[in-house]
Amino acid sequence: MTRVAAIVGPTAAGKSEVAVEVAIALRAEIVSMDSMQSYVGMDIGTAKPTAAMQERVAHHLLDRWPAWHDLTVAEFQRAAREAVTDISARGRLPLLVGGSGLYFRAVVDDLDFPPRSVPVRMRLESEVEESGPEALHRRLEQQDPLAASRMEPGNARRIVRALEVIEVTGQPFSANDSWDRYESRYELAVAGLTRPRPELFARIEDRVHAMIGSGLIVEAESLAEQGMGRTARQALGYRQVLERPRDATEEEVVEAIVKATKRFARRQESWFRSDPRVRWFEASGSRPPVDAMVEFFRASLGLP
Repeated sequence: MTRVAAIVGPTAAGKSEVAVEVAIALRAEIVSMDSMQSYVGMDIGTAKPTAAMQERVAHHLLDRWPAWHDLTVAEFQRAAREAVTDISARGRLPLLVGGSGLYFRAVVDDLDFPPRSVPVRMRLESEVEESGPEALHRRLEQQDPLAASRMEPGNARRIVRALEVIEVTGQPFSANDSWDRYESRYELAVAGLTRPRPELFARIEDRVHAMIGSGLIVEAESLAEQGMGRTARQALGYRQVLERPRDATEEEVVEAIVKATKRFARRQESWFRSDPRVRWFEASGSRPPVDAMVEFFRASLGLP
């Protein structure tokens, strides 16, 4: 069975920086589990690993698709699994890194994906355009409270998918019990990186201010002019920039992104803490637990 390591956790915890050091120690190559980093040009708002980081360690699934492409979980799953196979075949360790819980599980676990209906999806997407994703999220709360609790009220794509499945199958979206079984297709070891909540939130605020200062607004508007798909437009930061009121100040944009990112970080932690395979490591200040993670992976996967 293929050995695979993973580093997961909330945004702004410092996963990308820790992963580079862990990868060097373990002769690993990194496979991004941040689906938005796979879009070309979405650099600032996704905190994509820098060129210097990519020079130190090979990264996979960055800049894979144009921003106008609506990436599906199945596409991402295939590409990530191909990367894992390739890395392992060359005698290196695949190291999955990111906070997209849905995409992570789609890669490492054998999950069932319910059927689709183009007409149903198109109708639901039209409702999103007319009423907004929050209105459909309220409908989902009535039809499938468990599924709704796992989704951001503004995540139109996932809400539409859940309602589509309910309508097509007549069953709750959350009824798929394969999602309740944590049985990986790989010999898997998962390290979760976390920080004390006040520190994590302070890092989120600093990161958002830095993103705005580095040109996130210009990047988002430029991508929108070139053409962005629904999936890319829903990305944290980009959505708040592109949907901001015409008279919004820069500070109001920052506040909106910070608020959404903190909410997202809480949901990420909740998602990964429900996974019994995750061994948690706490970082504090400038002291990331690199050595402890390296030892954990070596012991768990029988690595030299």
